[in-house]
Amino acid sequence: MKLSLVIPVYNERTFFPILFERVYGMDFGLEREIVVVDDFSTDGTREYIRENVEGRPGVKVVYHDKNRGKGAALHTAFAHATGDIIAIQDADLEYDPADLIPMIKLITDGYADVVYGSRFYGNPHRILYHHHFIGNKIISFLVNVLSDMTFSDIEVCYKVFRREILDYFDLTLTDFGFEVEFTMKVSKTAKYTNWRIYEMGISYHGRTYAEGKKINWKDGVKALWYILKFAFWKPRLVDGKVVKVR
Repeated sequence: MKLSLVIPVYNERTFFPILFERVYGMDFGLEREIVVVDDFSTDGTREYIRENVEGRPGVKVVYHDKNRGKGAALHTAFAHATGDIIAIQDADLEYDPADLIPMIKLITDGYADVVYGSRFYGNPHRILYHHHFIGNKIISFLVNVLSDMTFSDIEVCYKVFRREILDYFDLTLTDFGFEVEFTMKVSKTAKYTNWRIYEMGISYHGRTYAEGKKINWKDGVKALWYILKFAFWKPRLVDGKVVKVR
């Protein structure tokens, strides 16, 4: 099996070099490629990638011609990924890449098809904004009600899944709404495919806004709208069975 580690990047000149060198040197227990998508960074990140990341063995780099959003960067990364398993890694060092290894192992050992990290279980995490905590809990609760699931942390970056899952639905949102859309479509499709979805506790070293955190309350408001948008979404069905869209 092969792993595609996808990294969307936007204006992370301070943290991306550290993160990239860390994951590039890691042994994930299987063949791996790294797919980096720069979403039109303007702080020197793009130049760093050109000089220090492009051309390395096992690394693909894609540049957006304008800032399109995290969701769009992930869409691009997925289109270039060739692995059997995809793992999403943010570029900002809030997450510890070592936590991906047991998540990946759940899939390679045959226990899971999709694995979510959870910042509310297990490993150490930095205490930060209460409104982020409440917002995430509300969003996760509503998604759970509408998809009949029990996620604790749908807004988490760390999601690992079998590549073929992306063949069953289209992803349309280009911003942070990716988290809601992906989760609701995976959950609703799993009703027909019996995908096994797991959660695993991870560590979290969140940043303040002064340290560069990008998501804000406006993204939370949009997430509520996206939940309503996909509340009645259903996968493509033929004779009561789900079929692939590609």
